[in-house]
Amino acid sequence: MERWTGRVALITGASVGIGAALARRLVKHGMKVVGCARNVQQIQDLANELKNEKGSLTAIKCDLTKEEEILDMFAKVKAEFGGVDVCVNNAGLAHNAPILSGETQQWREMLDVNVLGLSICSREAVKLMREKGIDDGHLILLNSMSGHRIINSSPGHFYSATKYMVTALTECLRQELNEIESHIRVTGISPGMVYTEFQGRMFKDMSKGDAICTAYKTLEADDIVDSIVYALGAPGHVQVHDILLRPTEQST
Repeated sequence: MERWTGRVALITGASVGIGAALARRLVKHGMKVVGCARNVQQIQDLANELKNEKGSLTAIKCDLTKEEEILDMFAKVKAEFGGVDVCVNNAGLAHNAPILSGETQQWREMLDVNVLGLSICSREAVKLMREKGIDDGHLILLNSMSGHRIINSSPGHFYSATKYMVTALTECLRQELNEIESHIRVTGISPGMVYTEFQGRMFKDMSKGDAICTAYKTLEADDIVDSIVYALGAPGHVQVHDILLRPTEQST
């Protein structure tokens, strides 16, 4: 990770969970981290907590369902930091919205954040990297085990469909970067059950989310961060394409 010291990482969805844990870790590795989310105050609080570490954390408010806000965020990153070296597409959400009974607006929001927001951020990050002549940048796409298999649980089916798209996008981005003879790498990270606010938000019931996440020993945010740091730390000639990880006791 030494080669990333002093370089710039953008993390979407950096206010809680995996995003916040990753921001903390990369700042401690000496990176200049830009964290974005709708709730920017939580990122700012974390930035204040980390102010004496090797790196730094800058908070930017951004709603990933609005392309104009994404483009404005990248313009700010370019103006303040000159570009970006690592882009972590961490933001993602799920609604309890089965395909036969879900609300269209909930499907649309999942597509906007999980697929379109991720794609726009990846496009803009690579654009900045190439403008600055960065040929060793890295795109990290937070996928899910639900992007590789479908469990028999209708509340998560549309979410799973969006994550299957992330699986496809990981390979599509790899191929397109290869076509332009770029050494920018792309890695998909596909966790199983992680103990975060994700389940509680999905069902709009934090106690239900806690019950789901305590039925057995789930993954923790730092477990996912470890896998991201592994991919970032691999030698430049090594493409860590996809990491799938699940709790030992998870049956699906």
